[in-house]
Amino acid sequence: MSVDLVVVGLGYVGLPLAARACEAGLSTAGLDVSGEVVAGLGAGRSHVRDVPDAVVADMVATGFTATTDPTVLGTADTIVLCLPTGLSGVGEPDLSAVRAAATEVAARLRPGTLVVLESTSFPGTTEELVRPILERGSGLRVGADFHLAYSPERIDPGNESFGMRNTPKIVSGCTPLCAKYATAFYDRLVDSVVVSRGTREAEMAKLLENTYRYVNIALVNEMSLFCHRVGIDVWDVLRCAATKPFGFTSFQPGPGVGGHCIPIDPVYLESKATTEGFAFRTLAAARSVNEGMPAHVAERVRGALAELGVPVAGARVLLLGVSYKRDCDDTRESPAYPVARDLLAAGAAVGYHDPHVPEFAVDGAPLPRTEDLTAALAAADVVVLMQDHHCYDAGALTASCRALVDTRGMTSGAEGVAPS
Repeated sequence: MSVDLVVVGLGYVGLPLAARACEAGLSTAGLDVSGEVVAGLGAGRSHVRDVPDAVVADMVATGFTATTDPTVLGTADTIVLCLPTGLSGVGEPDLSAVRAAATEVAARLRPGTLVVLESTSFPGTTEELVRPILERGSGLRVGADFHLAYSPERIDPGNESFGMRNTPKIVSGCTPLCAKYATAFYDRLVDSVVVSRGTREAEMAKLLENTYRYVNIALVNEMSLFCHRVGIDVWDVLRCAATKPFGFTSFQPGPGVGGHCIPIDPVYLESKATTEGFAFRTLAAARSVNEGMPAHVAERVRGALAELGVPVAGARVLLLGVSYKRDCDDTRESPAYPVARDLLAAGAAVGYHDPHVPEFAVDGAPLPRTEDLTAALAAADVVVLMQDHHCYDAGALTASCRALVDTRGMTSGAEGVAPS
């Protein structure tokens, strides 16, 4: 028995892909290393916020199955790899999950199968890493016996306007025939397919998309630091500049960058550039600014406490919103981690409020979570608005807090509230 598609990795990229494939009428299976994830999906429970339980139940009703057994790979006409590509403990690109998955696929690869990598990585990953593993392990040849393609994921968690179907999909192949097979596959799932010249161009396009955001966020972050120093409301500056109908794209400053993509993808680009003897000077400068923002926020807290005459040691600090993105439960690489770590090291009593994040631990130590926001605001010496969830009201914050450090500009213009 064969299936149209096996998705390897059922996280925030793989599960939406599997859901869209089921919706489009493809027989679909999923492979994941987590028994908990697989059991939950089998019971109709989702672990990805953008894929509701009802959608998973519909998937199961259409015949979708999730498993930890890699033998399912041998039943697939198309295999899509949606593996995490994070950083190692020393901050270097970590492709171990991609290597492991490619090895499992190679052992079960059938002639005629299309294999697609969607994981973000540096240019050359598809051709120089995945291809040799598949060819050595299977004895088959790319372009002749099976097809290999790269199509970067463009999932934006929490985005209610753009999902998989209506976001243009970049597609590339190791050979023109590979690209044609990949295009035919994604044509069944998305409204628009953009064919890249090759896999390296497609890999680089993904890195450019997120590095563009990373660098521009660094620019407005540094602008906010300067505006704070000279007493200019950076949020009003941005509001005014954004009225220009051409030549300007508005980015927002904040306490740092978070998520799986923005703080990590530039590291992959920088790593590849280093191996080629090239220095991305703009990228290095952006990293310096962005990585310094949490320390700036912690320093702002110290300044607010000093104005109140409250020592940092023992001070009650409340973090509002610890996810990396508004109205999202994802805390990956959230700047709330280094901010809390800095203040805890100075002896502050740090707690948090976030309706989307039930647990938040820093270096293994859980932070106290409050559900009574009104009481917590009144009890805190300093409140730090880390994330501007829609549940937070600017008027209530300015009226209730002894001191407020607003990193998102929600209360810009309010008396006593600094603009950065």
